[in-house]
Amino acid sequence: MKRLFSAAGFSAAAVFVTVFGLSACNNSASDSTQESSDSTSTAVMTIEPMTSSPKFPDAVLSIAGLTAKMKGKDSATVTIKYKVENYQLTGQTEDAAHKGCSNSKDGQHIHFILDNQPYVALYRPENTFVVPVNQPQYLMSFLSRSYHESVKAPKAGVLLHFSVDKNGKVNKLADPVTPMLFYSRPKGEYAGADARNILLDFYVYHADLGKNALVKAIVNDTSFSIDKWQAYFIKNAPEGDLKISLQLTDTAGVPLSGDNTAVSRTVKVKP
Repeated sequence: MKRLFSAAGFSAAAVFVTVFGLSACNNSASDSTQESSDSTSTAVMTIEPMTSSPKFPDAVLSIAGLTAKMKGKDSATVTIKYKVENYQLTGQTEDAAHKGCSNSKDGQHIHFILDNQPYVALYRPENTFVVPVNQPQYLMSFLSRSYHESVKAPKAGVLLHFSVDKNGKVNKLADPVTPMLFYSRPKGEYAGADARNILLDFYVYHADLGKNALVKAIVNDTSFSIDKWQAYFIKNAPEGDLKISLQLTDTAGVPLSGDNTAVSRTVKVKP
């Protein structure tokens, strides 16, 4: 089943997702069940805006250094160092205890996303990773609250387009000028209380949602349109595989072409 929902209405009402053919409204963060005529219990999943979070408007993430050395003939080991300003890595975000979702005991961190693969959480402002030589790479990095919601302040994220040549030299490539979309959450597995509110979050580049772009999101078999860049909660997700697809589109809903405009993930929801 597919339905189209606009995020413009999120401020007034939640997005209600039909699971197993059962249509119902549920604004509660707790599990919801209803007995059908054949006594089969079904859960109603909803998608709702996350409550307001600390903004960190002055937070800055920048790249302080990038070096590489060859690892064999076809790959290189790259070390990146960041500079973090007006933001405390490893600190607990002040509303973490009341957010009602998965939270890192290690605190605030950096989301390191290489070529739109699942992110690596960095609790220190540096990382070492391996890339193939002579291949363009997109590295999106942004500051994250302790409960994994991205900080969307103007300077809290940085995109690096680069490659490493066969001599181990890092070459900075032209900054992208086209809209891009980087997936962040959900990630991994969710169980117990963490499964009640599953964070849906992403990072956009060169796109102003609602003005020159939209994000078409599909959660399992239900699609909806997002026209505001913010985090959302998937509430009461059914057990098993939860499939999420994100596609950057124009304001008419036509998919945009180019690098990093579509991405899909599957996460696991346990009892």
